[in-house]
Amino acid sequence: MFQTAMKKVVLSCALCVLPVVGWAQAESPRLTEPLTVVVGYAPGGASDRAARIVAEGLEKQLGVPVVVENKTGAGGRIAAQYVKAADSKKNVLILGNPAVMVVAPLVYKNLDYDPIKDFQPVSMVTEYGFGVAVSADSDIKDIEDLVAWAKANPDKFNVAVPATGSLPHFFGLMLADAIGTKAEIVGYRGSAPVLTDLIGGVIPVAIDTLDVLTRQHAGQRIRILATSGKDREVDLPDVPTFDESGIDLEASGWNAFFASAAMPAEKIQMLGEAIKTVTADPKVQETLLQNTLIPVSADANETATLIADFRKQWEPVVRDSGFVVTQ
Repeated sequence: MFQTAMKKVVLSCALCVLPVVGWAQAESPRLTEPLTVVVGYAPGGASDRAARIVAEGLEKQLGVPVVVENKTGAGGRIAAQYVKAADSKKNVLILGNPAVMVVAPLVYKNLDYDPIKDFQPVSMVTEYGFGVAVSADSDIKDIEDLVAWAKANPDKFNVAVPATGSLPHFFGLMLADAIGTKAEIVGYRGSAPVLTDLIGGVIPVAIDTLDVLTRQHAGQRIRILATSGKDREVDLPDVPTFDESGIDLEASGWNAFFASAAMPAEKIQMLGEAIKTVTADPKVQETLLQNTLIPVSADANETATLIADFRKQWEPVVRDSGFVVTQ
């Protein structure tokens, strides 16, 4: 599983980072010009927080200014087009996620970039899990109740997600398939209205990322029934995983740095090692965790492997869904 491979990368970083960095500093090129990190979303979101936390440490590691630039619009695709066209002599990275780098080419007929041909993985920096939740007032108390209710009321198994075509959307399809029924996925315009309707009982079930759901669960406004990781979440010790609940389901998303295909391989390797060093720093990891982001330390080669595993898990689900955007 993708997440199991991710854990191995994180756990092994403490053993491998020092000798590798020593070699990289001796053999790899050093930056002499500022580095720009492009984020395709507005300031304050999970991707933006991850970019700024890592950028602060990376500035010290590289010895040059690291500037975070928000280029919003089209769900991150405008930022991807911008970085694709970046001059090979410029130091420009994008903090990408599965929506931009995996899902988009499968659902958009007129996409102006190819994630595999036009970009190179540099370093994965964070991962995140999903949760399925109901209102705190719901009679559904656990996954067993949800499965029984969904099978008894297939016409009412409406699952709210923050956007159609998002990872929570496709995770909802994974869940329905795992429990042997069908779900009607109801796409919203963001997480805030999902929570409003879930708490108010307008929609019976919701799926979103855990950074969105955890605070409301702690405030006893919603009830998270299960989480998608291999292990229980530190902030949700009372919530079982899907596997613990008897459902064979494990999945996660991520944020990772990518460069355009034009960037020289030597620079890719150097930046991957530098970012891996930053995300292995205990202080950086603590800051990421405080921002509800799970740190990952991975160089360019490790990141490429992790993303390939992710594609194997998610691409069939996206294709089989038949979800396509023609615009």
